[in-house]
Amino acid sequence: MQLHCTNDALPHSVSGDFHTLNKFNEQQFLRLVEILFQFLLEPKETEKLMQQLSDFASEHRMSTGPLKNLMKSVILVPQGAMKRNLTAEQLKEDLQTLGLHEDKAVHFSQQWAEHRATLSRLATRQTLTVNRLVDMEWKFGVTVGTSEIQKMSNIFLQLKLVVQKGNTTENLYMELTLPQFYNFLHEMERAKASMDSFS
Repeated sequence: MQLHCTNDALPHSVSGDFHTLNKFNEQQFLRLVEILFQFLLEPKETEKLMQQLSDFASEHRMSTGPLKNLMKSVILVPQGAMKRNLTAEQLKEDLQTLGLHEDKAVHFSQQWAEHRATLSRLATRQTLTVNRLVDMEWKFGVTVGTSEIQKMSNIFLQLKLVVQKGNTTENLYMELTLPQFYNFLHEMERAKASMDSFS
């Protein structure tokens, strides 16, 4: 089974859980998708998710355990879609490949299209705050020739990056040749342009 959201094979239970989603009536399915996207938009609110699933299960006279397991499977697909920046159409294809009926796949992918930009910003912000750059120092240098080595005028750059990891900071040191520095600078400009496009 080829999916857009991952190169790896998903567990067989995931496809089974998507077939199980087809058994929910429209109102129940819409509510589950709403709960799922609330969690994707607020990923630290795990307790809220568990409470909403417990409330849903008791309201519809279901067992909470299987419902939580079902949501664990279902959430793998939009998480993979976030990592790969899938379009709504690609996500819809994946959902149908996994066995979700077309009308439900359409609704799910419409929700994806509506929230995709916000989810991308959240993923970018979370990635960038893991190791935040606090400070940077640099020094240019030139190696010079001696009586033994006549031509040795190489330019290099020494970088000291101060990175915040959780509550602590760590110093990272790099030494780059001039071509490596220009490549590094180009990559930083591309990253900045990508971040600006999300704001």
